[in-house]
Amino acid sequence: MESNAPKILILTTGGSIAQTWPMDPTLSGEDLVQAIPELRDMASISVEQVAQVLSSDISVEDWLKLACRINSALSEDDIQGVVVTHGTDTLEETAYFLNLVVESEKPVVVVGAMRRPYSLGADGSANLSNAVAIACNPNARGKGVLVTLNSEIHSARDVTKTTSNLDAFKAPGLGPLGYVKFANPLFFRMPTRIHTWASKLHLSSSSLPRVAVLYSYAGVTPDLLEAAAVSGYEGVVWAGTGNGNLPKPLRAAAGEAVRRGLVFVRASRVNFVVVERNDEADDDTLGFVTADSLNPQKARILLMLALTKTTDPAKIQEFFDTH
Repeated sequence: MESNAPKILILTTGGSIAQTWPMDPTLSGEDLVQAIPELRDMASISVEQVAQVLSSDISVEDWLKLACRINSALSEDDIQGVVVTHGTDTLEETAYFLNLVVESEKPVVVVGAMRRPYSLGADGSANLSNAVAIACNPNARGKGVLVTLNSEIHSARDVTKTTSNLDAFKAPGLGPLGYVKFANPLFFRMPTRIHTWASKLHLSSSSLPRVAVLYSYAGVTPDLLEAAAVSGYEGVVWAGTGNGNLPKPLRAAAGEAVRRGLVFVRASRVNFVVVERNDEADDDTLGFVTADSLNPQKARILLMLALTKTTDPAKIQEFFDTH
């Protein structure tokens, strides 16, 4: 490896990409890198294990630890980019959290695998190789946190897991930023929402407020919302039907919860919807926030971070409109 080769830090957290046993990700970060000798030809690689869990077990504490390490690493002049390996179940959540709190223009690429290493047609090695190629590429700079699987490059804000097939990660209604072809990242569009170094939501505390996601369904009653309002939650994201709709009994309960100080965000359980203000609810009068195009799980992350800055629904709405 040449001395001027790009230096890439790989941070590993477990997940299917490292899972050699059905319920346990056992491969270390070094194991993953050693299985792909070509990586050492692409970059000067260093590896650190941040966690070793299935992504269903990723915690807010893991997010904070990961963000702290990434910001520290990217502040070093010789580190060109960071790759994070992650299980796919909550990969989009970790990626979007990092998209809001990383303080650098340098590339951060989150990658996983849909098939375990011992499976026929395992995709982890190709995905990890593509992630390193993206992190090394100068054109990846300034585009926010990126996600790559199946040779596609996605914005962390837009992407979501849609299936259990190899092409699981999509950006409904928007599409990928680009593709990786023969280890060459090709970009075709730019994210326009505020992210990473320009974000107004950088970490300012060592903990995050509690925010719940509540899901709408036919016949839903206000019980769970009322329970959340008295159980220490500072915010609730409503995964509503259609345009973030909520039935009349919930509307009244949500309005009362807002009057008591809870922040209430209307999102949608539909795969891709831009939730419009003052359409299915009088948001201005009721003091609701609308999630724009964020899905409920990402709206929760933005709300958690916004609540570290303000509890004013109007100011929180500004974060949703711009980030």
